[in-house]
Amino acid sequence: QVQLVESGGGSVQAGGSLRLSCAASGRILSVTAMNWYRQAPGAQRELVARITSAEATNYADSVKGRFTISRDIVKNTAYLQMNSLKPEDTAVYYCNVGGWTTMHSPFGSWGQGTQVTVSS
Repeated sequence: QVQLVESGGGSVQAGGSLRLSCAASGRILSVTAMNWYRQAPGAQRELVARITSAEATNYADSVKGRFTISRDIVKNTAYLQMNSLKPEDTAVYYCNVGGWTTMHSPFGSWGQGTQVTVSS
């Protein structure tokens, strides 16, 4: 009922920047939180950043001061601005959105993932 489309991944050198986008569409009544996760090869998926409906944000310690999460409420789109990228940021980044549908049921959807590769 709710679909997510991610974009913006790619390859950059260390110190570079990328901006990820995640557009949610479908039977959305309201969005509770929009999250970015990442999963490196052989590692568990980890939460990178979160923004709530109240615009509260929190970040993984490893990205604080370098990454910024934001959202466009009208477009139901989340963004992750990633600056000062490091090789250890290399991973597949996934968008996750939770909220309520127009059928008044909760939803939690995942994007397809976008690869971010940072070379030294």
